[in-house]
Amino acid sequence: MKRIGILTRDCAGINAAIRAFVRSAYACNSEVYGILRGYQGLIEGDLKLLDHRSVSGIINTGGTILKTARSKRFQTLAGQRQAVKTLRDNKIDGLAVIGGNGSLTGAHLLATKYSIPVIGIPATIDNDVNGVEMSIGADTAINVALDALDKIRDTATSLERIFVVEVMGRDCGYIALRVALAGGCEEVLLPEKSFNMKKICEEIVEGNIQGKVSWIIVVAEGKAKAADISEKINKITGLETREVVLGHIQRGGRPTAFDRIIAARYASYAFELLKSRKTDKCVTIKEGKLATIALSKAIRPKDIEINAYYKLIKILT
Repeated sequence: MKRIGILTRDCAGINAAIRAFVRSAYACNSEVYGILRGYQGLIEGDLKLLDHRSVSGIINTGGTILKTARSKRFQTLAGQRQAVKTLRDNKIDGLAVIGGNGSLTGAHLLATKYSIPVIGIPATIDNDVNGVEMSIGADTAINVALDALDKIRDTATSLERIFVVEVMGRDCGYIALRVALAGGCEEVLLPEKSFNMKKICEEIVEGNIQGKVSWIIVVAEGKAKAADISEKINKITGLETREVVLGHIQRGGRPTAFDRIIAARYASYAFELLKSRKTDKCVTIKEGKLATIALSKAIRPKDIEINAYYKLIKILT
């Protein structure tokens, strides 16, 4: 493969993956063309040659130097055909796609419907790529949220207040669950699990009677809004409650060492697979070793372990 394209979504660790992919390719005398703004840039032919120097100094930066954007046009037949035309017009022999379920679904489509050699690299803060134990960006997102939560706990303890902290996770409670356990929180509300508001408030009141002066509840944004939960708690218990929405700070920040390492391993392996003409695969790690799974499997819904983690959170409260 003389020319390979690469497109991305955004989260911490993706720049480390771009760097590893480009330098692995150049070590084998292959050229890499970065596709700006994801599938939208692929449709519009917005490509630029990436060389050894252009990926210097990015291993510790968040986001993606290639930018990203959602593309409704790629969901249409005309948009897909234009994307394929861009690849063929620019003599791109294969494509690496770094992202989550949406990006990998597009990669699977290009591989199966249009016979484009494509390898997927899992990168999503929700860690919801099926068959992948850890996606690029998830570890950093958890640590960013946890750092903010630790600061909130200082205030909650000092002011003797209840705080409801909203983290990202529209369809998946991975971040909320891990942050709640690591942060020593009293409750977590997840998209995958129902909750009883009355029971939560009863536990808060009982704890308050016993002398518990602060309480932190983590909410995944897909389950409820922190403001709504905070208002209900305040109304039912009469105790002062505040909400904090962490928002998009969880998508940014310097990638952790863990994310930088898996980004390098995943990306370098993805290049080796493309060089060997493999396609329609997603890279992963199994028992510490690099491996692949079919993209058709990777884009299926992923079940995350909830009950054991939730039970432990309640035991440790």
